[in-house]
Amino acid sequence: MAESVIQLKCNCNSYPWGKKGKQSLAARLCSQTNPDFEIDDSKEYSEMWFGTYPELPAYSLKTGQDLQEILKEQKDKLIGKKVHDRFGADLPFLPKILSIAKALPLQIHPDKKLSEKLHEEDPEKFSDPNHKPEIAVALSKFEAFVGFKPNADVQELMRIEALEDFLPKKADGINVSDEETLRQITTNMLKADEKTVESTMKKLQSTPKDQLGKHAYILDLIPRLKDQYGVTDNGNLVALICMNFLVLDAGQALYIPADGIHAYLSGDIVECMARSNNVINTGFCPRADRDSVDLFTRALTFKQHDPDEPILDRKQSDKGRNGKTVELKPPMSEFNMLVTELSKDEKETIEAVQGPSTLIVTSGSGKLSAGGQEHDLPEGSIFFIGQGVEVKYTAKDILVVYRAYAE
Repeated sequence: MAESVIQLKCNCNSYPWGKKGKQSLAARLCSQTNPDFEIDDSKEYSEMWFGTYPELPAYSLKTGQDLQEILKEQKDKLIGKKVHDRFGADLPFLPKILSIAKALPLQIHPDKKLSEKLHEEDPEKFSDPNHKPEIAVALSKFEAFVGFKPNADVQELMRIEALEDFLPKKADGINVSDEETLRQITTNMLKADEKTVESTMKKLQSTPKDQLGKHAYILDLIPRLKDQYGVTDNGNLVALICMNFLVLDAGQALYIPADGIHAYLSGDIVECMARSNNVINTGFCPRADRDSVDLFTRALTFKQHDPDEPILDRKQSDKGRNGKTVELKPPMSEFNMLVTELSKDEKETIEAVQGPSTLIVTSGSGKLSAGGQEHDLPEGSIFFIGQGVEVKYTAKDILVVYRAYAE
């Protein structure tokens, strides 16, 4: 019979936007939890996954068995009836550590209806029928393009001469007051040829700061983006002109809804999402890797305009008995996240969660008591916790634990 507390070993993937070698937190944490993983300092390491998605699944460190197989064999004990009835025997969420050296592709994740359609039409590319809203929690300074600027801000920028050609032909002067106009501007930018993008970027870079006003930060970002993906990448225009640029400190978190446009730029984060790997990319990547602009812009939603809107509140969790745990509750049903931070010798008890969870130690070390057993918690250790199990942490020096759960 499966234990309710299972130490996991996981793996890292190597997308070119990841940090190199030991600079990658994802790789360093992975090397501490997986004895078979060795860091190659010439290689980029982007994401460590610790869920059950088949592309990069977690395994029991003790037995080597795929976690998904364990859950299917012991679904009543480990998942629990409530979560199983809603989501099945899979973990309904997918947590990751990301280490970002340069911009991820400009992307959206299709909603459930579109995911079902795309999965049916092209199951090799769109490998599941699920949506993928997500949260990202900064472990260091974290920069990201998220959602659209307020319409008035886009309208202000579209007055710059270099950008006038991207306005819809039917527009009466410069009027960015509705979402369809913004959709058309985005489409025009993404469909522009390389010569037009390059010319526009050069004109933007020579625009006086006073013309840009509060958007003068664009002048600092242009050289960085040009170095990363070249002056002809269409993603440059959409990100700089149409999207909010956010800088988060360690501990801050943001929420990206399904179909929310985003491109993470730099930093180390804990990311968690609904169990899906569907994505539509149209910028910050080679042309050969880009998806249909029409598909991308047709799927766009405009749920986030206010730059403060994506920021998630950290609220004291009533599951932590000693007051050392906060909770992130995104507006979705697949998961919440508990964040426990302890100083030397401090303790925290988390009451039993009525569903499955996975946790990772991102900093420090300590002890875990759960399911009648005690486990060491060195930095990088990852555990699956079955439903109905009370968890106790004791910090050796400091201890920071991120735990995603469904209930």
